[in-house]
Amino acid sequence: MLEGILIAVGTGFGLGTLPLAPGTLGSLLGLPLAWWLLRYPLAIQATLAALLVAVAIPLCHYAALAVGGGDPSQIVADEFLLFPLAVVGLQAARNPWVMASAFLIFRLFDSLKPPPVSLVESWHGGLGIVADDALAALCTWVAMAGLLRLRRWQLRRTK
Repeated sequence: MLEGILIAVGTGFGLGTLPLAPGTLGSLLGLPLAWWLLRYPLAIQATLAALLVAVAIPLCHYAALAVGGGDPSQIVADEFLLFPLAVVGLQAARNPWVMASAFLIFRLFDSLKPPPVSLVESWHGGLGIVADDALAALCTWVAMAGLLRLRRWQLRRTK
């Protein structure tokens, strides 16, 4: 029974088992989670995001073991549980266009795995499964914070 629950949550309730773009489809579950997280003050956002990381590591490890080990593509809990990190503290992400932009950038970092994202993927067990997504989310946060700051600067300059 526990194994079934781990597999269900680990595969994003089946989204990760779909044949086309399982990581992207599984990541979609992170959108409402991120939206919900942004309604809280920053300290609570940070605490909840840390909790999501703490849950993701063993969950992904045991779910991956249950389906054969390694970092199988059908395990997408790492994507949806770590995406909220990409927008922590960025209240502008409550705008659907900003949230969609963060999602696309996160998927690019997670899919293309440029350094430093690619460097942590080989870590052992659940930590390796989750670390690349955590780093992709942090890279997304930096990109989004920079883009939002640039946008604010442009708006001030045109006034």
